[in-house]
Amino acid sequence: MKTISENACFGGVQGVYSHHSASCDCDMTFGLFLPAEAKDGPVPVLWFLSGLTCTHENAMVKAAAQGWAAEQGIAVIFPDTSPRGEDVPNDEAFDLGQGAGFYVNATQPPWAQHFQMYDYITKDLTDLVFETFALDASRQAITGHSMGGHGALTIALREAGRFASVSAFAPICNPTASDWGRKQFSAYLGSDETTWAEHDASLLMADRGFDGPVLIDTGTQDQFLDLLKPEALAQAAAAKRQDITFRMQPNYDHSYFFISTFIEDHISFHAEALYA
Repeated sequence: MKTISENACFGGVQGVYSHHSASCDCDMTFGLFLPAEAKDGPVPVLWFLSGLTCTHENAMVKAAAQGWAAEQGIAVIFPDTSPRGEDVPNDEAFDLGQGAGFYVNATQPPWAQHFQMYDYITKDLTDLVFETFALDASRQAITGHSMGGHGALTIALREAGRFASVSAFAPICNPTASDWGRKQFSAYLGSDETTWAEHDASLLMADRGFDGPVLIDTGTQDQFLDLLKPEALAQAAAAKRQDITFRMQPNYDHSYFFISTFIEDHISFHAEALYA
């Protein structure tokens, strides 16, 4: 692992690091905020998965998470959204290829060699951060925005028992029924739609539910509402009688202004579960 930068931040340290990922077969970069309490021992962890076109840096710089995480003594991990590099395949469209990993393990060429983002988040990066930093693997929560909200929900729903809580900002809730999903799943996973269900939060919610609290925020003025399909997740959660807080926030859109407005709520929500 290589240290790219470390800066004092709210009494703790905001670091940026790179490492080789066996899953993605390339070098990957991530951000990690460690609160002051990490000097004395392992601290609970919140994963923040970002959306389309983002790197590790977007949420790290724009979400305003560090101050609220410092108050709660929680570390925040900011992974990248895809493999990157000259040898990594890409597409001219912003919603496929680099910056658009969709947190799945691709099975189709040319994507399969590098686009193993599910394993990267749940195995490669997980193993590295818990071996290297003062983080408590028994106290993890996860959140994300847009494509990253999709990733946070699907990973939490599939990795039973790992996360104390899950939240999302404007998540892609029903990708098997959306152009933000069908396009990418066709490319990464192939034409057999039976393989797509494991990456659809609404279908997973209906089938499994989540063994902890869930918080969802989406803006009523989100310009991508028809692609996000929040109603599908709300219906699935209601049918499952899931412990969920589902909020449509008046006048808010899809931007980081929306995220930074409600990030305190989300970190407090996760802190309650992590310290229970």
